Amino acid sequence: MKLSWNLSFNHKHKHLVVKFVVAILLMGIALRLFFSTSTGYFSPRIEETPFPEKTVAAEQPISVQVPPDEPISVKVPQDEPIPVRFPQDEDQDQIPLPRKETPFPEKTVVSESPISAEVPENGQDQIPPLKGECDLFTGDWVPNTSGPAYNESCPIIENPQNCIRNGRPDTGYLYWRWNPRDCEIPKFDPERFLEMMRNKAWALIGDSISRNHVQSLLCMLSTVEQAVQVYHDKDYRSRRWHFPSYNFSVSVIWSPFLAKAAIFEDYNGVATSEVELHLDKLDRTWVDQFHSWEYMVISTGKWFLKTAIYYENNEVLGCHYCPKRNLTELGFDFSYRKVLSFVMDYLVTSDYKGMIFFRTSTPDHFENGEWFNGGNCERTAPVKEGEVALKEVHKILRRIELEVLEKAAAEASKSGVNLKLLDLVPLSLMRPDGHPGPYRHYHPFDHDKNAKVQTDCLHWCLPGPIDSWNDILMEMVVNG
Repeated sequence: MKLSWNLSFNHKHKHLVVKFVVAILLMGIALRLFFSTSTGYFSPRIEETPFPEKTVAAEQPISVQVPPDEPISVKVPQDEPIPVRFPQDEDQDQIPLPRKETPFPEKTVVSESPISAEVPENGQDQIPPLKGECDLFTGDWVPNTSGPAYNESCPIIENPQNCIRNGRPDTGYLYWRWNPRDCEIPKFDPERFLEMMRNKAWALIGDSISRNHVQSLLCMLSTVEQAVQVYHDKDYRSRRWHFPSYNFSVSVIWSPFLAKAAIFEDYNGVATSEVELHLDKLDRTWVDQFHSWEYMVISTGKWFLKTAIYYENNEVLGCHYCPKRNLTELGFDFSYRKVLSFVMDYLVTSDYKGMIFFRTSTPDHFENGEWFNGGNCERTAPVKEGEVALKEVHKILRRIELEVLEKAAAEASKSGVNLKLLDLVPLSLMRPDGHPGPYRHYHPFDHDKNAKVQTDCLHWCLPGPIDSWNDILMEMVVNG
């Protein structure tokens, strides 16, 4: 019996174990099926997630499409330039850009500071104020996409300087501006200038370059109000214009030597006799009225190169280039130093209360000869510093001017006279492209492409490089 019970117990035990194992297996299969059908609820699909919790750096650049009404903030590496696009009708020069060491950048460089595309209405605020001393006369000619401030329709321009109307075919010379290396200067602001000069008077005294300069100034001012001519002398060489709304007048005074002189030549420069120049007498044309002007721009120089007989105390002292006369050859440098010193001595002791600018005599750019033997000026772009040399006679004139003005400035500071040097030689020397050349005549080659005509490589086209002189002049007036 005992053995039979043991066998029966073992058989039942084995049967229960089998049932238990089968139950576990069935339960495992059921659970597996349950979780398999439930993965859509518990296992998130990454590719469908719209906002990943962290950004993963991709090995390849990713292009992202953004709705047009949604702004983007993009960080750009500082060493990667971004081209800046200006609207076609926007004045690019009105937007203050950082100073560059090279005046002719081949690509646009990104400033570390943001550039605002909104241009201030007040032109004076477009350029940061000057800090400390600035050499206005050392710099470069840089591209100026805005072009000239006026056009050939300005009625003040005389025919020999109206290069566009006379048919000059190239226009690239119009798209440059003077840029000092140590600072920025604003473009000439005619409206502000007229406001500053309300109830005042200017005079530009000298030779035909002064006449050239006054036409440039008047054309720029006439973009605000048309100048009215109120006076001219017999030959129209000395004139005065008035701006009625501002009670402001501008005069040009014909006095090529600044000293008393008898000149025997016609309007075209053809002489019948030597100039008779008095080295000890100033020209009363400007002396008798200079106290009525608040501002004067005085210049001379070129006319001293002409054949002349010199007088002192009404007696002949000598001459310059007079081989047919039995006179002592003194040379133009002698007379120029003597007259210029006399003029400066007179001014610095005159108790004059206004501002005096002495403009250095600007160079001509005749190449392959001079004005009388086929010289020309056919360049169409500015040159860099050092590419064109100052001619020997201009070096002599300039050396005398700087020496005399240095001495006069020391005396002026003692006497309280406001005397300033307007040294336009360096910037003018780099503009051989700015002269009329053969286009001092009206369409000189229309009938004959090989026509021989008189060229002008001394005076300046209007509009042209001479307009930048007014930028400098205004800066000197505004900031002293």
